[in-house]
Parts: sequence; structure tokens; C-alpha cells
Amino acid sequence: MGEYQHALDTKGRLIIPAKFREELGQGAVLTRGLDNCLFLFPVSEWGILEEKLKTLPLTKSDARQFVRFLFSGATECGIDKQGRISIPPNLREFAQVNKEAVVIGVSSRIEIWSKERWESYVDLAETSFEEIAENIVDLGI
Repeated sequence: MGEYQHALDTKGRLIIPAKFREELGQGAVLTRGLDNCLFLFPVSEWGILEEKLKTLPLTKSDARQFVRFLFSGATECGIDKQGRISIPPNLREFAQVNKEAVVIGVSSRIEIWSKERWESYVDLAETSFEEIAENIVDLGI
């Protein structure tokens, strides 16, 4: 849980908040996420997701596209002594994370957003939060 703002350094490295580093242990998997952000998974959570994705039917076009999207952008990343990960150029470009980033905790993953995209997303979500809440009530929440 939580929301933190950090700047990338000139080498494309981003500080992961100390609160999240413990959960990530010695490594993590970084990949393209939904809504044009990046997903950062602890290796153990990535393994769980990978097993679930293996059960998707190969004959379904949507399933193949989703798996390709997620896996083709995935990279293992270690956390250095300063608590930073290195974000590859292709993922920085995808998420438009150039200088300022927002790092948020979302259950079993971390999301990395460009500051601008996160602010736009929050503005839009705030205007429809009550409607969204009404729509998900059927999910048992």
C-alpha cells in the first residue's frame, strides 16, 4: 500500500521505497502493465501469475495477445545497495517514465507511473469513484 514520488536518475534507475523493498527481497520482475504503467512483481508473485497464464487457452486470440504483451516486456531486475532498480529504455518509453515517477503499492504488485499520467488517472478516477464503487458492489466488495 502507499504512494511515493521519486525521480529517475540519468541512468534510468528508480528508488523503490524501503517499505516495498522488503517484500521484493533480492529481486523482482518488471513488465508492461495495464493503463500504461509498469508492474513490478516479487519473484514469488510473478511465479504464481506465470502459472495462471500457462492455463490460458492457446487457441484464444485475446489470451495469446495478453500473454505476449506481459512476457515480451518482462525483465528480471535486482535491487542495488541504494534500493534502486534499473528500468530498461523500452519500458521507460512505454510508460513515459522519464524523470518523475509515482510508485504505488497495489496488493501483490507495485505499479510505476509517470507523474503526469498518474495525476491524470487520479483526476479521472476521482470524478467517477462513486460510480465505480456502485458497479463493483456485485463483486462482493
